[in-house]
Amino acid sequence: MFTNTTTTRKNSNRLAGKDLINVGIYSAIYFVIIMALAMTGYIPIMMPLLCVIGPLAGGIPFMLFLTKVKKFGMILIMSAIMGIMMALTGMGLYSLPVALVSGLVAELIWKRAKYSKASSSVLVCGFFNIWMWGNFIPLFINPDGYFSTRTEFGAGYEAALTALLPSWMSPVLLVSCFAFGILGGLLGRVLLKKHFIKAGIA
Repeated sequence: MFTNTTTTRKNSNRLAGKDLINVGIYSAIYFVIIMALAMTGYIPIMMPLLCVIGPLAGGIPFMLFLTKVKKFGMILIMSAIMGIMMALTGMGLYSLPVALVSGLVAELIWKRAKYSKASSSVLVCGFFNIWMWGNFIPLFINPDGYFSTRTEFGAGYEAALTALLPSWMSPVLLVSCFAFGILGGLLGRVLLKKHFIKAGIA
């Protein structure tokens, strides 16, 4: 009896097909929203503002995703997917390690909250959205290399974006991703209140 109970508990902690499907669905929704917003980056001022509007808009589907997360690993997988997709779409590799670290922190916070504390869910949303900052790292450490792959934007765009993103803006963008991720989480909680209640998150 004891062995069977232990085995059942272990199996219940493993990611099942339904869990992976949820990760895939919500990752796709979140990614589409972020990529649609990223299109506005052709306007220089919109590039740094992506660290504001991205976490705000992405917070809504991410908070809905959290109502489905009851096992360790789901948030981390979603973070990894975001990092991989950024690499595949030409944004560089920096988003992947950033996403893995921020995703792991978010994962551990949600696990500690036993997947049921609404206040912790907002904090999780803040940390998760830090992955976006990884997209900007090349602009600060190797701007020449970054713009060499985007010559079609023209010298005017390069000059305008460089002026908007001096080195001191790097920590500002990092904090913005976290802070507006928090606000996006709060917005998501308000809009999805009935889903949180249904999921037993209070």
